[in-house]
Amino acid sequence: MRIGIIGGSGLYKIEGLKKIKELTVATPFGKPSDKLILSELDGREVVFLPRHGVGHCISPSELNYRANIFAMKKLGVDSIISVSACGSLREDFKPLDFVIPDQFVDRTNQARAMTFFEKGIVAHISFADPVCPHLSQAVYQAVKDLNLNAHLGGTYLNMEGPAFSTRAESELYRKWGMDIIGMTNMAEAKLAREAEICYVTLAAVTDYDCWYQSEESVTVDMIIQNLLKNVDNSKKIVKKLIKDFPQSKKCSCQNALANAIITDRKLIPAKVKKDLKLIIGKYVQ
Repeated sequence: MRIGIIGGSGLYKIEGLKKIKELTVATPFGKPSDKLILSELDGREVVFLPRHGVGHCISPSELNYRANIFAMKKLGVDSIISVSACGSLREDFKPLDFVIPDQFVDRTNQARAMTFFEKGIVAHISFADPVCPHLSQAVYQAVKDLNLNAHLGGTYLNMEGPAFSTRAESELYRKWGMDIIGMTNMAEAKLAREAEICYVTLAAVTDYDCWYQSEESVTVDMIIQNLLKNVDNSKKIVKKLIKDFPQSKKCSCQNALANAIITDRKLIPAKVKKDLKLIIGKYVQ
């Protein structure tokens, strides 16, 4: 099976990948963010997708999350590492640190399509633990092996964007016990679970969110410099992870739909069955 890498802000390619082939993938949900790059690293096949498109042309609110995850599934991806920039809501989660969150809270108010199951088919996946624990441990180990600062666990607050938080919002999220804040990963995690793909977030802290006030003013230039440093380190982490990627994972991610599809099979529309065959084929004939 193949490893999927979704590149966040600043991460549009990974040097050192071999046998590069760019693929335009059609999905029932429209076009993915960009062409997917099929390549190889240390004998493992890797599928790379720049989340916002090369050149960062798609805002978080406009991303076609369903097409992105469906395209990964179509290319045989069984594990996704989502590399994402984030802000910190904790003083001990410092800029240039990496966080592997184990929980998400959604604040997009259903503004984004986050399910494949609609228009005549209903499924209720288990989502209490939204990331793959085995994949999370592997990512954490890769970060530690490179002597980079890593935090295993934490809650990712998924805000709408594209504007950043007000100071009142930032303070509210801290009172809620949130740890980091970003704009993209909740939808990816839900859709990956529905597609029975193991999913993990590698969150790179670029700055403290606006709650934090210090003598040193946070500037856009400072954030961009941290972003570029994080991108370089993210590439090193991804390469290390692929090299040491676990050959097998004992998790329930890849059987998430086993008891989740509620709709009477005879009532599922033919077009829906056809469109979702890649995802529901082993459960719905």
